Amino acid sequence: MNLCEVIKPGLFTTVQDLGRYGYQSYGVPVSGAMDNYAFIVANLLVGNKPNDACLEATLLGPELEFLNEAQLAITGAVLTPTINKIKAKCWMTFQVRKGDVLSFGNFKSGLRAYLAVRGGIEAPVVLGSRSTYARGGFGGFQGRPLRAGDVIKAYKPETFLRSGLSMPHHLIPIYGIKSTIEVVLGPQSDYFTETGLGTFFSSMYSVTSESDRMGYRLDGPMVEQKRSFDMVSDAVPVGAVQVPANGKPIVVMQDGQTTGGYPKVGIVITPDVSRLGQVRPNHKIKFSEISASEARVKLLKHIQGISQIKDKLEESKL
Repeated sequence: MNLCEVIKPGLFTTVQDLGRYGYQSYGVPVSGAMDNYAFIVANLLVGNKPNDACLEATLLGPELEFLNEAQLAITGAVLTPTINKIKAKCWMTFQVRKGDVLSFGNFKSGLRAYLAVRGGIEAPVVLGSRSTYARGGFGGFQGRPLRAGDVIKAYKPETFLRSGLSMPHHLIPIYGIKSTIEVVLGPQSDYFTETGLGTFFSSMYSVTSESDRMGYRLDGPMVEQKRSFDMVSDAVPVGAVQVPANGKPIVVMQDGQTTGGYPKVGIVITPDVSRLGQVRPNHKIKFSEISASEARVKLLKHIQGISQIKDKLEESKL
C-alpha cells in the first residue's frame, strides 16, 4: 500500500533493515541500521519482526504526509517529532490517519532515529536484504536516500494492534556527548608501539565532520606505529579501528569497505558499534580495552537482552 509521500527528505533518510550478510567476500558491505538496538525496538513496538525494513533518519528528519492510516513507532535519536505540529511521543506505538503530517524539529540527543510502520516498509530484497547501500546504488528505495516527491510503500498488515506498546523508561538509551567504547586488541596491534597503544586507550578522540555510514574519522593524539608498514590489504569487519599513516584512527561502520591496507589496532565490540551509530560529529569517544573472552560474554548478554525486549514492553493507549 502507499504509506506516505515525502514532502521534505531530511538530511539523509534511507530504508534499512539489519543488514546484508554473506557477501563481504565479493566486496559488498553489510549496510543495515547503524543502531541495531533502536531499530529492533522500533519494529517490536509495532508488532513487526525484528528485521522488517524501517526508515533511518540522520540528524535532520523528513517531513512525511500519510496516504493511509498506519501504526508507527519512532526510536533512537531525539529529533522532536510532531504529528500535525503536535508533539509525538517516542519509544511507543502511535496511530496516524490519512492526511496526517509527520515532521521532525531540532535534534536534542543522538544522531539517528528509526521510524517503523506496522507491516514493514516495502522494498525489493537485494542479496538477502532491503537495506540501502547508497554508494553502490542498490537496496532500499531505488538505491538512494529519499527525495521530495517519493511515495513510500509499506506492506499492509492483516490487522492493527488493538492497544499500543511502550518501552520502559529505564531501558531507553541516553545519548551523551561523551562515550566509552570497548575494543578488543588486534588483528595488527603488534604493529603499534607500547606508547602508541597507551595513547590510544588513554586519549579522548573527537568524531570529525568527515564521518558517515562508511566510517568515523577521529581527531586526537596520534597512535604511534613501530615503523612504516607496507601491508597487504586484508578483511575489514564492521567495527575495525584502522590507523592510517597520520596516526588518526578511523572506525569502520555499516557501509564500510570490506578490505583495506591500514593496520587495525582493534575491533569495537558488537554492542558498542550500535552506540557509535548515535555519536554526532564533535562529540567525544574514549576507547577501553577488553579481552576476547569478556567481549563474548558481553555479546551473549547483549543478544539475550534484545531477545527479552518483547516481553518487557508495556501496554499503552493508542
